[in-house]
Parts: sequence; C-alpha cells; structure tokens
Amino acid sequence: MRKKFTVDCRGHILTLGRKTCIMGILNVTPDSFSDGGMFFDPSKAIKRGIEIEREGADILDIGGESTRPGAKEAPVSEQIRRVVPVIHALKGKIKIPISIDTSDAKVAKEAVEAGASIINDITGLHKDKGIADVASEYKTGLCIMHIKGAPGNMQDAPYYKDLMKEICGWLKDGIKIARAAGVSQSRIMIDPGIGFGKTLQHNLKILKNLHELEKINRPLLIGPSRKSFIGKILNLPPEERIMGTASAVAISIMNGAHIVRVHDVKEMKQVARLADAVLGV
Repeated sequence: MRKKFTVDCRGHILTLGRKTCIMGILNVTPDSFSDGGMFFDPSKAIKRGIEIEREGADILDIGGESTRPGAKEAPVSEQIRRVVPVIHALKGKIKIPISIDTSDAKVAKEAVEAGASIINDITGLHKDKGIADVASEYKTGLCIMHIKGAPGNMQDAPYYKDLMKEICGWLKDGIKIARAAGVSQSRIMIDPGIGFGKTLQHNLKILKNLHELEKINRPLLIGPSRKSFIGKILNLPPEERIMGTASAVAISIMNGAHIVRVHDVKEMKQVARLADAVLGV
C-alpha cells in the first residue's frame, strides 16, 4: 500500500496515495522525441492542454525545451517565448494545476508568474539552484528528478556502481538544496528519471526496485511514457508504444508510484484505475 501524502502547490492540493495522479505531457517544442512539433504552435498547444484536462489528467506538465537524448539546450529567452503565452492562456481555461518542466530559474519564475504552480526540474536542482529560490518564494510544488549527465551526453555509456543507491543519494542532495532555500518538505516530490542517463537494464531495474525510494519519504513521480527502453524491447517507434507504456505504468503503480507522467492520458487513466483497484483490495 502506498503511503499517503498531501502536497500544496500554490493552493492546488494534491492528495496522493489513494489513487494515482496523472500528469499529462504538453511539449511546446519543435524537437521532442515523441511529439516534437505537434504542439509548437501556441494555438495548438492551448487546444491540446484543454484536451489533456478533459481526458482526465490531474496535472498539466508544459515544457519548452526538448530533453531527448542528444538534445541541445534551448536559450532561456526562447523557452520563455514558447511556454509563457501558453501557460497564461490556459490558466483561465483549465482547473488542474500547471507544471513547468524546466531546469532554468528564469524560465521557472516567468512560468510561475504566468500561472504555473509546480516546477518539474529534470536536473534535481543540480544545474540551477535558483529554482529552489523560486519554489520557496512562490510556494510551488517542486519535483526533483535524477539525471546522469545532461541530455546532450546522458546516453554516452552511463555507468553506476550501485544504481538505486546513487539515485537515492542524488535525490536526497536535491532535497537538501530545496530545504536550504526554504522549500517546505511537504511540497517536494521525487522522480528517479527513467531514460535520463540510463541503459535498458538500468530502466528495468528502476521499475522493479521503485520501493527502495520509499525511504526518502516523498511522493514518487515516474515518467516511462513512450521511452526508448520500451521501443528497444518491443521494436516499435514512439507512436506505437502505448501498450508498452501501459505495462510500465501498471508496474510503476504497483511498486509505489504516486504520479505517472504520460502522453496518452485517456488510456493511462484507465490503466491507473485498474491498478489502483488492485492496490485498494
């Protein structure tokens, strides 16, 4: 049985543990690995954001920079140009909290001022500690993720002596940075970073051993959606990995995940409902 948590994200209360929280992905980018360019146009992004809520998402996660393997960093000004108008427009059209997927404090600040209430940092505050200051000042939710390297080089033969121990250590260090900046422990969530500096076997081990992250005592977010490890096992392109994603989501929930970050919201909502029913017996 998952431990229960309550996370206050600028007034949006996430009650986690009884049922799985669905985080819907909205990439406002031209080059993301799965849907790059589909929602680069602001009007299309706004429409998709509304659809994601209607499909049953509990959180909308918006990113303006691709973090696929080999991706180059997008300038801060360009990230702001991409995401802020979309967040501002959606703030008055949807009720679910908006998360900004960024590792740059300036982007986070602009996004939060436009209406975001969660900051989702793939570097776990190890790139720009200023994100912790933004989270503290605005009392946002904060997701700290593990990554080995950076998107541009993270898949260059990643190696671990002790995978789960190193992930736990990284996440704990990120929490220390957040707490030192004044972020309440109750606003922090963690993510082991499926696909971010991990081989196929690393990703499978994470899914199998998610329970080891329970000792950190924070809500667990996991994002397996359409990832390359699924493609390698099933020999399928990103757009055909929905069933593999469903399997990974179900395994994640059964092993302790509180939040799943996905592209296919409607379908994964069904997967989560069934997994939650089993956990609830």
